[in-house]
Amino acid sequence: MVVEEKVREVLVVRDWREVLVVGGMVWRRCWWWSSILTGQYVHNHGAINNSVSGQCSSVRWQEGPEKKTFAAHLHHNGYRTFFAGKYLNQYGMDEVGGVQHIPPGWDWWLGLKGNSRYYNYSLSVNGTHKKHGSDPNKDYLTNVIRERALEFLSQSSFSKPFFMMLSVPAAHAPFTPEPKYSNNFTSLKALRTENFNIKAGKSKHWLLRQGVQPLPDDVITKVDNVFRNRLRTLLTVDDMVYNVLQYLELKNQLENTYVVFTSDNGYHLGQFSQPLDKREPYETDIRVPFLIRGPSIPAGKVIKFPTSNIDLAPTFLDLAGLQIPKYMDGISLKSIIAVDTVAAHKNEIIVDRKENYIGKYNISSYRKHRELRRTILVEHSGEGKLTNVGCEYIQSGMSGCNPDFACKCEDSWNNTYSCLRQISDGENRLYCKWDDDEAFEELYDLDKDPWQLNNTVRFVTKNIHKKLKNLLRNMQRCRGSRCIDLASFVV
Repeated sequence: MVVEEKVREVLVVRDWREVLVVGGMVWRRCWWWSSILTGQYVHNHGAINNSVSGQCSSVRWQEGPEKKTFAAHLHHNGYRTFFAGKYLNQYGMDEVGGVQHIPPGWDWWLGLKGNSRYYNYSLSVNGTHKKHGSDPNKDYLTNVIRERALEFLSQSSFSKPFFMMLSVPAAHAPFTPEPKYSNNFTSLKALRTENFNIKAGKSKHWLLRQGVQPLPDDVITKVDNVFRNRLRTLLTVDDMVYNVLQYLELKNQLENTYVVFTSDNGYHLGQFSQPLDKREPYETDIRVPFLIRGPSIPAGKVIKFPTSNIDLAPTFLDLAGLQIPKYMDGISLKSIIAVDTVAAHKNEIIVDRKENYIGKYNISSYRKHRELRRTILVEHSGEGKLTNVGCEYIQSGMSGCNPDFACKCEDSWNNTYSCLRQISDGENRLYCKWDDDEAFEELYDLDKDPWQLNNTVRFVTKNIHKKLKNLLRNMQRCRGSRCIDLASFVV
């Protein structure tokens, strides 16, 4: 499994994508990292932002949700497990146990201390501190992850099942490409979408209305350069994934192995005059790729079933033949991705979480798998600072304000929101409500308005508006099976 932020740019990678898709399935409409590990929404696992006080790798996280990740379950049931790369932003800090702390469930642990870096970083190698420098031949992090992954595989007899998670820094800031790829894509520019570098206007929430609009030309030039460097970092990911799959094929294990490629967030580059970040509720930020191949998975299929990061943990456990814990908010995708399972339930799909029976849905065609999930909850807790270096004139409570990008701030304390992302045969909408003084709301019909230009919340009927608010309120406090029940509703 390769995890981090690769959104549209994933399409530039080369041979390994053919390997994945020829023998696998492409998933669209898939929706944060702690949620991947636990199968829970943010309001249930409690890691609300990237700070220790926000429970990012905090002691509270370590003593609670971290003990219940899918890795802990797999390890307990005989899987050999391997992790390499970025874990959580505050991992390895002294106040939360340092690099000596190894999260439960991992036999091989190669955890990055802190946030994404490509050079000059520290790793926890099975609890031992290892410092890396800036030598491209031995320190570029993606390549270090690749070499350790291949080492793990080379020491595997494959008599026991294994799970590997490769969490690469690419294409995260500081966007440092491997030297051999530093001159690729010289003519490319960030995608000029319909919402690229336009004024947000009064119909958008408070944060988007702040600062310069549109962005000046010199900032756009920098955005374009970031776009190119993001792509360049992914070429090394290309090499890594290809090498891992090639090794599995060499050992006759590729056809016995499920391979998943996804991300924990999307990324905007100039949309609505926001330079570059991932903290908005729009499609650029919340939509991610999801590719999977493995036993019984039909080749080349594209499925438009709405999925979320919370579905990965229950899916991994189900594919391993293990019981899905009742506390997980997500659903297993096994019955949707596997040919033999789909064929066995041609006229009905049973959502059965082992001891926690949820429901039975009669279906007349494959598309009716959507009945299992029509609504996904999107949650974000805004972060701010008292001052932003280089942008001191910016009011307090904002963050992500970079003088190189016209001090256009990407987050704030009041940029806290919850959204319903709804997809069904008749609806394709996003409804969001901010926890701010304005109690701001946004509503988009993505079939008619895919670039989310027109906030229609003022024009929706009172009845629909009330139902949306009620469903959002209920999903914000749901747990386990209740989340699954609510997810089947669409207003």
